[in-house]
Amino acid sequence: MTILSKIGASHGLNFIGGNWIEDNQGARRDVISPIDSRSIGSIPWATREDARTAIAAARAAAAGWRRTPVWERAAYCRRIADSIRRRHDVLADLLVIEQGKPLSEARFEVGKAADGFNLAADLVRFIEGRTIPTQDPRKFVFTTHQPRGVYAVITPWNFPINIPVEYLAPGVATGNTIVWNPAPSTALCAVGLMEAIADADLPRGVVNLVIGAGPEVGDEIVANPGTDAIGFTGSAVTGRTIAMRGAGKPLLLEMGGNGPVIIFADADLDAAANATASGCFVNAGQVCSSSERILVEAPVLDAFGARMATKAGSVVLGDPRTAGTTMGPLNNSGVAKKVKEHVEDAIARGAQALVGGAPASGLGSDLYFQPTVLAGVTRGSLINREETFGPVAPLMTFSSEAEAIELACDNRYGLVSSVITRDLDRAFRMIEAIPTGIVNVNDTSNYWELHIPFGGMAGKDSGIGRLGGRDTLLAMCDVKTATITRG
Repeated sequence: MTILSKIGASHGLNFIGGNWIEDNQGARRDVISPIDSRSIGSIPWATREDARTAIAAARAAAAGWRRTPVWERAAYCRRIADSIRRRHDVLADLLVIEQGKPLSEARFEVGKAADGFNLAADLVRFIEGRTIPTQDPRKFVFTTHQPRGVYAVITPWNFPINIPVEYLAPGVATGNTIVWNPAPSTALCAVGLMEAIADADLPRGVVNLVIGAGPEVGDEIVANPGTDAIGFTGSAVTGRTIAMRGAGKPLLLEMGGNGPVIIFADADLDAAANATASGCFVNAGQVCSSSERILVEAPVLDAFGARMATKAGSVVLGDPRTAGTTMGPLNNSGVAKKVKEHVEDAIARGAQALVGGAPASGLGSDLYFQPTVLAGVTRGSLINREETFGPVAPLMTFSSEAEAIELACDNRYGLVSSVITRDLDRAFRMIEAIPTGIVNVNDTSNYWELHIPFGGMAGKDSGIGRLGGRDTLLAMCDVKTATITRG
């Protein structure tokens, strides 16, 4: 089997217990490219029974995999990384035609996926226990880290190669087995990644891919007592459902964000516009850390808005396979509908479109949306209250640091924020005050590296736990305490 016939089109399969198989009923769905609305292949449409088969395969493999020495598991991760790199170009091409991002972004994502397996291989060798002093001199107490067991992993469509790796790599490295349900709209990318993983000759059942509807396949792997823990990236609504259906299981949930980016009047406005535009238009704004709420201090609002309008005007919207295109279509009709509704709502409430403000026409599908800058966005607007997930820069204004903090905190999300200022003392005050898991100072809200902890804050709707480096490996382990009584 090759990665979907080297992009010539594709007949995707599930991967269960080390075998490529159809779903139990032989049902299939067409995969439609967002670029031009054409079918690029088909995927199986698995049932709960297929999910149970995958859980059984992962359960059968769990005992042997957890006993596999750490150095050997690390070597498997390195082989997977090498396998991804050998397929780099074809995986990137597949990512372009199925997800819709430009080739440069696709190549970057595939490279990071390989890096993620190498990072897990590096870090897992140094996940150490500790010894604990005791009151009783006869006692010797120490801790170890052990795999949780079978992980249910559900992943989204916006980064369909790299986000799965954020769970699969640390899960494999720490000795867990996995049942993975990817987003159907980018399931061919999942098949391509799974092929690269399978080529590393992991023991059968360590990683299993089951393609199908979230409310059926996803629900089964979350709620089934055969899985021990859950990893999920996606919407807050789905994340809450998963938390309820998987009640009692350890959860690692990344559930999206909504800024803010805060521009103070002392900022370098050119640098601020560069950073903010990157946060708005990379991957057509379909990033959980996108610059979705932009708070600008009143004296520089017009100047900053003009710079953002220029940045939006320089975006080249079009077929992501074409050289020179810097932004492709949105991935699916659901997100396109939401972006349009949010922009129309903001304008109805008094916002003005400095650039864009509507879907683009004549580009091959109805999923292209103009890069948009909105000025005068009001607090009650949907675009301020909800995650938009599109190429929109909504500008709001504030008059004082206290008001900026109040506006930043007045939101149910708490994933990533950005503060742009030359005042170092102010930067530290904002870091302390803003309830987001990451606060980036003088950079895009999208800045992140694979080893940096990434996740939401308590009391917000952006998730539980941290993705990134050592934190994820530890989250995918149980801490076991052993006590020994000496004579």
